[in-house]
Amino acid sequence: MDLLDAVRGCTFDDFLLAPQLGVLPSRDPDTVDLSARFSEHLTLERPIVSANMDTVTRAATAIVLAEEGGIGVIDRGFRAGDIGPQIAEVAAVKRRQHGVIGDPHAIAPERSVADALRVMAETGVGTLAVVDGTRRLAGLLTERDVRFVRPDATVAERMTPRSSLVVHTGAIGLADAERLMIERKVKKLPLLNPDGTLIGLVTARDLIKQKQLPFATRDAHGRLRVGAAIGATGDYLERAADVLRAGADVLVVDIAHGHSDVMERALREIRRRFPDAELVAGNVATAEGTTFLVDRGVNAVKVGIGPGGGCSTRLTTSFGVPQVEALVRCRLAAGERVPLIADGGIKRDGSIAEALVFGGDTVMLGSAFAGTDEAPGDIVMKSVLDSESQKIVKVPFKVFRGMASIGAVRDRLDLEEAAPGELEAIGAEGIEFSVPARGSARAVIHDMLKHLCSAISYGGARSLQELRRQFWANPERYLVKLTAASRTESFQR
Repeated sequence: MDLLDAVRGCTFDDFLLAPQLGVLPSRDPDTVDLSARFSEHLTLERPIVSANMDTVTRAATAIVLAEEGGIGVIDRGFRAGDIGPQIAEVAAVKRRQHGVIGDPHAIAPERSVADALRVMAETGVGTLAVVDGTRRLAGLLTERDVRFVRPDATVAERMTPRSSLVVHTGAIGLADAERLMIERKVKKLPLLNPDGTLIGLVTARDLIKQKQLPFATRDAHGRLRVGAAIGATGDYLERAADVLRAGADVLVVDIAHGHSDVMERALREIRRRFPDAELVAGNVATAEGTTFLVDRGVNAVKVGIGPGGGCSTRLTTSFGVPQVEALVRCRLAAGERVPLIADGGIKRDGSIAEALVFGGDTVMLGSAFAGTDEAPGDIVMKSVLDSESQKIVKVPFKVFRGMASIGAVRDRLDLEEAAPGELEAIGAEGIEFSVPARGSARAVIHDMLKHLCSAISYGGARSLQELRRQFWANPERYLVKLTAASRTESFQR
């Protein structure tokens, strides 16, 4: 079978996959290998990515994604020229968990308890390293130390002094740190240079988190991984430098049309300035677009022109490629040189499995996470007619918008004072609408993973990668092309 011919003009709802002999002993996501490459040098235990959209991914969403084995990409939808807020979101993710805290929050011994409380509130940490002007450790100050204490007391009065602490000189592995902390019955272990200057901190809380979340996406220092989006014009180089400095693990150069001269110039400059940065670029939907990006040194390609729920590109321009065809085209062009990220068109959990077998290594989701507790934005109550009782009821919703919508472009370019005609001239290719509130993103991810494991079982495989290999070895064995009647039977409930 020529797979490209079979999927020409098709998207996820045009196919079912024929069930095979089940060989998976358990559908428990804790026992099924769901690992996949997000980019050339970054592997995820779960193939789920949250989209870089301002109503989807800020620190709270990215933290949940990384803790559950995926990754979140912090959007760039802040005021033009104002990089600080995005840096703060990246830093919040990187400070959420640690193996070894390489730069613990610190305070001087002569500062007041009021100052310490303010630092704790601003950073969200419960322990401050107390250091002098040369970064030599003087002690540790915890929330318990400052509870019920007069605000003008000094940190030195309340801290646990260096002489009463268990410390370690030099670097230490997490297993050795755990053994030492158990032996000495301490919850915190400062790491010092021979001259007494502070180089790190290990906490029992972080060691426990490492064990509680075995699939979490972490860097070499035990911190959660996070991506950050940048553009291809304007402040993109400054933004790239600042988010990388804040700890971003991957740059996502995200523009509507990635197969363009604008993208080529941006990639050339980014690679010149940051040759070792892990770099994702998109969006494209053709073999030529994929080759174009791969040849210019990207580590992953984002696939999807117009399939997303918040995107109106196809409505406004009539350009795009149906997502299944786009994925197959791009996979054939990329081979195994770089991973592909299937971005858009996934409206049900079953489409995740399709996106992953048709060519995506991971899936990027927007609307699926837009209504969750962790997504940015406030919950609004809307009046809805209940079909059973025929009564008007209040239902919680959140706003979801494409990053090329008028609202998102206006906010990003700081155009609140612009006249309506000026905003219309932008040529928006996104829409804004309400999505039902869905509770925690963690529960949403858990459901997705259970359904993906079930799909692997139905597909006659033991792992995600095995399912992909079997599908591409013999797609005719799996593909069931649907008629209008079979689509109704399959998807309308």
